[in-house]
Amino acid sequence: MVATSTMKSKNSECISELIDRRLDHAQIDEELDYWYHGLIEPNLNGEVFEERTCQNLAKMFENCLSRAKKTKLHCSEVLVPEKLTSRIARDVLRLSSGEPCGLRGCILFINLEVENVCKKLDRIIYDSSVVPTFELTLVFKQDGSAWPSLRDFFLIGACFSPGFRHALKLSPGFRLVKKKLYSPSAGTVVEEY
Repeated sequence: MVATSTMKSKNSECISELIDRRLDHAQIDEELDYWYHGLIEPNLNGEVFEERTCQNLAKMFENCLSRAKKTKLHCSEVLVPEKLTSRIARDVLRLSSGEPCGLRGCILFINLEVENVCKKLDRIIYDSSVVPTFELTLVFKQDGSAWPSLRDFFLIGACFSPGFRHALKLSPGFRLVKKKLYSPSAGTVVEEY
């Protein structure tokens, strides 16, 4: 039996199909209730999958920042606001939802804006077996309002070479730029948070 959105109730066609499979009335009611509730209630498997995808994306962002801290950011640690990577992951999923291949068709460029200059940190292809249909550019922002701590002030001169910071603090704000690759006339979507 296939559940479709046109199934309104326990109609006779469905019941006869279940009787042909030699199910008793209790099993028939249970089977029909399962499919009926599956149409009305949100798909819990989909929600679990989306949550796992968000967690995986957030972890990818954190790993990207971790890899970049010494090579591209020249610091010993990156301070990330609580739940920032999770918020970004949800927004990336939302922007991917209307695309032909969803997140699987995404090329994600990750940048950091420091003093009005964008540094390229990484490029992530979520599923390399799928031809990309759109690009997302994520721009983390440095928290410019934070003064360096006294400890950082002393450590910079004592332990690190010039140009090397002890800690880089990210702002809770970020920017996502979406560009469709299959439709050049679609334009670019910029969302600032």
